[in-house]
Amino acid sequence: MILVTGGSGLVGSHLVNELCKEHKIIATYHSTKPTNNNSNISWIKLNILDVTEVHKALEGITHIYHCAATVSFNPKEKELLFKNNIEGTANIVNACLQHNVKRLVHVSSVAALGRIRKNTPIDETMNWTKETSNSVYGQTKYLAEMEVWRGVAEGLQAVCVNPTIILGNSNWDNGSTAIFKNAYNEFPWYTNGVSGFVDVLDVVQAMILLMNSNINGERFILCGYNLSYKQVFTSIAKAFGKKPPYKQVTPFIAAIVWRIEAIKSFFTKKNPLLTKETAHTAQAIVHFKNNKLIDKFPNFTYTPFENTITRICSELKKRYTLA
Repeated sequence: MILVTGGSGLVGSHLVNELCKEHKIIATYHSTKPTNNNSNISWIKLNILDVTEVHKALEGITHIYHCAATVSFNPKEKELLFKNNIEGTANIVNACLQHNVKRLVHVSSVAALGRIRKNTPIDETMNWTKETSNSVYGQTKYLAEMEVWRGVAEGLQAVCVNPTIILGNSNWDNGSTAIFKNAYNEFPWYTNGVSGFVDVLDVVQAMILLMNSNINGERFILCGYNLSYKQVFTSIAKAFGKKPPYKQVTPFIAAIVWRIEAIKSFFTKKNPLLTKETAHTAQAIVHFKNNKLIDKFPNFTYTPFENTITRICSELKKRYTLA
């Protein structure tokens, strides 16, 4: 029996759609029940911070995909990040050990590897440190991995995947899908920063491959392509038939904007559009190695970037009834 935590999120929802083609699964959500009524999916509401609820959810479960997490770069949500990402993962790992779960695939992030490194491609041997990361989110994902590795040391079969920026059809008011909304609205600004990007469908396929393998105690970077933010925003805008970004955000402008956003957030109580962390990350030039997964699974291939953008823009047009 398969359990997917965070079944309503970007990765979780696409994973659930794929798994239910061949399996009956249980998927969890935190607040609002998803509208996916496939008969092969049993939805349960789960607070991963409630130990009793977690143990009840894992009764009879043999395989777990742990996708539930909080993604935020808002300094006000530091406590939430520590509780959900670290304590929540610890609860899942402890329950896996107690209920003799056969295998766990944990969704981590490249932020757990310390992604601020000059002239050095990032690979799976690296770890988060204060010197190589500017985000609390990255710290919590690294410490969440430590909970998984503790479980491995105690006998749990587990692997971690470390996706780069995930591109997929989801709520475009939150998370990485927001870049599609910005492009559709002809947001004029871009940076010359470079990062890794990956199709959510490729993340799902990699997770299933790893779940069905005998690999244990290892992590895998999932990165389809290393591209500049300008390249990505321009491709999305063109796919929507919109004007591409044309104004460059310099470090000086970014420093002004995140400070203004911090003041606005203080009064409005809303998440800031830009934070000190995201301003720094958007300017960084970072490259990620992706050969480890391909070496292990030679038949696995990443979706071409333009195919990914075309598909997601088409899906979002239908989702939001866009012209």
